[in-house]
Amino acid sequence: MPSFPQRLSELLSATNSTKRALAHAIGISERMIQYYITGAKSPTLDVLVAMADYFNVGLDYLAGRSDNPTPPPRTSSSEQDP
Repeated sequence: MPSFPQRLSELLSATNSTKRALAHAIGISERMIQYYITGAKSPTLDVLVAMADYFNVGLDYLAGRSDNPTPPPRTSSSEQDP
């Protein structure tokens, strides 16, 4: 399975997104996106979640741990256990 940097590059290409558009949408610098693509830095969990939401994929897919891009269904806070 692809690594996170490979998966990020694939998703950018597949969605015709730019590093600039992704960076702007999730509130980080374009340079950080480049660092993630080259593997020089690893994103925080918050950044991973924002990227998964941006691309509408699951975290496991984005991290390269699954080949299934479908995100799990979201639950409202009222449906979660207290």
